[in-house]
Amino acid sequence: MWQVYFKELTELMRDKKTLIFVILLPIFIFPVIFGVMGLVLSSTTNKAMNAEHRYVIVNAEQAPEFTEALFYHKNFKKVDSDLVEQDDLAQAIRDDKFDVAIVIPADFASKLQQVEQATWQIIYNQSSQFDFMYRYFNELLTDYNEKLQRESLTKLNVDPVKLAAIIKPVAIERQDTAAKRENIGEKFGALIAYILIPLCLLGASYPAIDMGAGEKERGTLETLLICPISRVSIVLGKFFTVLTTGLAGALITVASFGIWGAIIGSLAGMSVVEEAMSAISITELVLIFSLLLPISAVFAAILLAISIYARTFKEAQNYISPLTIIMFVPLVAAMMPGIELNAKTALIPIMNVALAIKELIKGTADYWMLALIFGSTIALAGIAIGFCVHWFQQEKVLFR
Repeated sequence: MWQVYFKELTELMRDKKTLIFVILLPIFIFPVIFGVMGLVLSSTTNKAMNAEHRYVIVNAEQAPEFTEALFYHKNFKKVDSDLVEQDDLAQAIRDDKFDVAIVIPADFASKLQQVEQATWQIIYNQSSQFDFMYRYFNELLTDYNEKLQRESLTKLNVDPVKLAAIIKPVAIERQDTAAKRENIGEKFGALIAYILIPLCLLGASYPAIDMGAGEKERGTLETLLICPISRVSIVLGKFFTVLTTGLAGALITVASFGIWGAIIGSLAGMSVVEEAMSAISITELVLIFSLLLPISAVFAAILLAISIYARTFKEAQNYISPLTIIMFVPLVAAMMPGIELNAKTALIPIMNVALAIKELIKGTADYWMLALIFGSTIALAGIAIGFCVHWFQQEKVLFR
């Protein structure tokens, strides 16, 4: 088995494609891709937050203080328009003449005098950058509403000292008991698992295809089978090679992200993240690696079985593509709010590992749950390896 293992590993290290997939991609290309995505997202968000939104206000004279506050707001730009009808204003927004229209009732001032509620209309296009625009508009309107409330209550001879309690009877003072590391782990723990687990699959995919379907295409599988080695030793040697490349790809990627993240974090002054991540102990890092080991074994066995079954390299790739999509379903489920690690989720493959990694990063892991996850994943890996060995012993599969 070990002779087959070292033989396959040596051949993979001589292959430029393997070096690209296992070493070059994790060290340089993945960090560059994620870095560019982060820069683009940050730039787009900043641009949206600082954009000027063109507005038209109807019956502005009814609310002069609000009109003035809106006029001097840095994110709004007034556009002159004679339109007053709702349909005309909506059509003008669709024609991109302005972004939003605020319609104040013509009798708003008189309703204020009579202490009656008035309804304003805001006309907009939901497909535009409405979230930022409405947030700014709502802040202005909240301040204006509070001012009007104070004026109305003052006219009703309410004690000025009690105005704050009447306008806002309950004030909230937040006190978070979660540690800094726990907060960061809750936000980014599932994301780290979302990156790590697919990398184990990606790092094992190409070697698995090459050692099964690739050998069929090259005609070297028959030569290997006539050697005085049992088929169990052959398939286990190939399996451990695939497992090694999968874990190596994941570990190299994590190390690369850690180094680049530390460099960028120190340059950007992100000391909070550095302090939180430095609190993760060696024991917890070893546990994360231990959880990745059996799930990587599951991936390696399934990928190798698919590769053994496929007639060609291309056919193996076609079979593996749906597996990649299926793998992301439990990963996405693990990132959903309200999904916690318990006795039920601990038995769901892939999701259990993702939730466990998040708990370890948060520093709130239950070791009994980790043992349950580790045991169930090892059992699943044993079943997958057993199936792979059985598959390799079938002549009708090997020589399709």
